[in-house]
Order: sequence, then C-alpha cells, then structure tokens
Amino acid sequence: MSLAVVQSRAKLGIEAPAVSVEVHLSNGLPAFNIVGLPETSVKESKDRVRSAIINSYFEFPARRITVNLAPADIPKEGSRFDLAIAIGILAASKQIPVESLDDYEFISELALSGDMRSIEALLPSAQGCAARGKQLVVAQSNADEAALVESLSVLPAKHLLEISAHLHGRTLIQPWIKSATQIQQEHQQLSDIIGQMHAKRAMEVAATGGHHLLLCGPPGTGKTMLASRLAGILPPLSNPEAMQVASIHSVAGKGLREHIWTRPFRAPHHTASAAALVGGGGTPKPGEISLAHQGVLFLDELPEFSRSVLEVLREPLESGQILISRVAAQTSYPASFQLVAAMNPCPCGYLGSKRCSCSLDQIIRYQHKISGPLLDRIDLQVQVSAIENQQLLDQDRKADGDSNQQIQLRVCKARDVQMQRQGKINAHLTSQELNQLCPLNSELKALLDQAIDRFGLSTRGFYRVLKVARSLADLADISHPQLPQYQEALSYRSTMDKRAEIKS
Repeated sequence: MSLAVVQSRAKLGIEAPAVSVEVHLSNGLPAFNIVGLPETSVKESKDRVRSAIINSYFEFPARRITVNLAPADIPKEGSRFDLAIAIGILAASKQIPVESLDDYEFISELALSGDMRSIEALLPSAQGCAARGKQLVVAQSNADEAALVESLSVLPAKHLLEISAHLHGRTLIQPWIKSATQIQQEHQQLSDIIGQMHAKRAMEVAATGGHHLLLCGPPGTGKTMLASRLAGILPPLSNPEAMQVASIHSVAGKGLREHIWTRPFRAPHHTASAAALVGGGGTPKPGEISLAHQGVLFLDELPEFSRSVLEVLREPLESGQILISRVAAQTSYPASFQLVAAMNPCPCGYLGSKRCSCSLDQIIRYQHKISGPLLDRIDLQVQVSAIENQQLLDQDRKADGDSNQQIQLRVCKARDVQMQRQGKINAHLTSQELNQLCPLNSELKALLDQAIDRFGLSTRGFYRVLKVARSLADLADISHPQLPQYQEALSYRSTMDKRAEIKS
C-alpha cells in the first residue's frame, strides 16, 4: 500500500501539538494536494518539496499525491512541515524504509536544493517530542535550541540525503552534543549607585517577594539605574522556568536566548502600543509582558505611556497570563512578570523645589495619567530623593551597600523559605493564605486600622501591605511579621497616596 505516516508538530502559542503527516499515493493524473487546515505558507511547501526531492536525486512520483495533516481542526502554518512531507513521499514511494519512521519526529524547512533550514518556535516542539520519547530530526542550525531539552535525542542534518542515509542505516547521524553551559550574564552592581539606601532596600524587598515597584523622584536621581539592576539580584531561573521563558522567546521569533538562566529584563519605550505590550497580530505572537515572563518589565517615564496602554496591564498583573483573541485563533500566553516603573513627580520633575514651574493643575493632570486601580496593584511605592552635594563630590567614597552577590544570597534564602512554606512566592499569596501567615494582635490591628484611614487603603492595598510585611519577615528570618515589618511595609505605600502635593 502506498501510504506513509510521518510525525511532526504544529505551533499553537507556546504549545506544539503533535501532527501526523499522512501521505497517500494513488493512481490518476499527477496532482499534489495538501489538506488538514493548511495556511498559505504550508500550501507553498508543495513546490519546495518537489524541487528538494528532484535535486536530491530521488524520483518524484508521477502519481496523485494526497497529504493530510492530522488532526484537521488545528491550523497549520509555516514551513516546518516541509521535511515531514518530503520524508512521507519518499517512504510512500518505497525510496526510503518506512519501518523505523515511528521512532522519529521531523521538523525543518527545505531549500530547493534539498538543504535543511532552521525554523522559528522549535523549543516547544522539542519539549513535546521528548515527552513522547522520540528522536527529533532538525536542521543543524536548530540543534543547539532543541538540545536545551536534556532528555531529548537531537539528530541534526544539513541535507535531505543525510536523513535518507540514516534511515537506510548506511551513515548514521550522531546525536547532537549540547554545547557547554552558558556563562551567567554580568550585571552592574547596585552598590555603584550613590546613596539611595531606602530605594536599595526596597529593591531587595521587591526581589524577595516578587513585588511590583514604583520609583518616583526628580530627574537624574538614579531611578533608571536602580531599576536596571533589579535583574542582577533576582534568583536565577530554575530549569522548568528557563525552558518556559526560552519557549516564549522562540515562539516570538527571537531565537535562542543568549543567557537562558538569567531572568529577562524588558524595557519598552513609552511610545509602545497596547498590542506591543500584550501581543497580537494576525497570527498572535507574544508581547513585551510575555517576553518579561519570570523576569522584569521596566516602564520608564510611566506617565508618558498612553493611559489605554497602561490599563491593559491591570489584568495580567493579577492573573499572570494574557489571552489574545482573534477571529482565526485564540491564544493564551504566560505573563507572570514583575513590574518596575519610574516617574517624575510632576511634568518638569522638580516638584517641591524652587526650580519647579508647574501649576497645581498641571501636577494633578500629570499624576492622574496613572489610574488608581493600576497604582493600587503596585506594592512598593518609593520616593527617590536628590543626591546631597557632599555625596556627589566625594570621589574617594566606597561602595554604598552590599554587592549584588550578597543581596542575591539573602533573596535566594528568603525565597527558599517561601517555597518550602507555601510553594509560591509571597506576591502570589491569596487573602486566605495571608490571614494564616500574617496573624494580627491588638497592637497590629490598631496600627493597620489607622493606616487604612490615613492612606485610604483599598482591600487589595491592605493585603498587599501584608504581602510586603511577610517578605520583610522572611528577610529578617522570623516566623511572623512584627510591628517593625508592618511599619516598614506601610512606609512604601505613602509616595503616591496623596496624588498631588501643594507647592510650597
């Protein structure tokens, strides 16, 4: 029977559902048809496959060829099925043995010469292939990416003829040996920043519990420098986290991450659109919030972003994922990121000093570009003050504060405590869990009762204070937050609760 079945994989968000490429040769006028919900790029593979087979010195069957990509309810896109279709045609026409095809999955684009080319979004396919215990045949230029999956046997090839020789048992393709472990990215030291000890402390607390952070202060005080150093004190990605982050980057068409164990740091410009942040397009792709998954999303000059753009952050800040709906497809991408934002207190940036030339209406209008619901979701709101002249002129000063390595060690220790206690970081605790982990005595209840009225805390804001206090207790290595932890947690809610300060 002139029928062959070859295994491959489709691309669906960060998933890679298995696809059976069924090739049938039948009598009749020569024809080549592909069915199974193929898009234009898949239909175009007919010409690439025909030329690749002929130029590889195989015989292209002068028969009616029907290729079915099953299951038929999953959209098929891209050139990833070229190799599987070519192998299916050769197997159905008895030019290569069909017996061993079940042991492999084939994913690659074919050139007209029969050369194999790399494709995008290979890593999710490699993970799916490993889960089924099969070997993956890919282009050699994709081998490093596929080899990130430790349990997977990757067979890299440059040409269709190499695969034919392997399947015939003449010249076997040797499994790809993963390159040496990549060197960790070097980050600039937090201690290089002059002063700002309160802000540095807030950075450590934010890293400990995965809390969102807002830095507010005059221009040139180090807000951007502080934010850019947060990734350097966060714990390295675990292996599952690194694979998920690498999969998102692969699906986004950005290839293999240079430093796969380092948490991503994304800093889109304030002219970015809502679609650039959440993702989208005719074929939905991840946006900046998904590319920052398990890492940091830094928004500099926060009020300069369009208000409609900022509002799209509200849902993923709570849920940790984003659902992109289009007519042709609906795709969900993970978006569990840590938001760090920086802003000036007024349009000119010098609120409270003689240099400020802004009217009260301008200040209020500027600060109200950030909606209350979005601001309420930011756990730590820190005032960054101007550097004193003496600190700035001291050229013999030593490093201000601990090194990144010392801070990261404390952060990792506190996070280990969190994972052992509750299986998640403090930023993801529910209200019921917080009631158990943060018991309140009469003294603490009195303090928080005054704080709710003074700062106008919402229910969400109240529980975010508890989360920060819980992180402070973990840093202090105590079982439950005490009065000092709650007082410090409340000090991080005071910066923007009064939206506009009266100019003195």
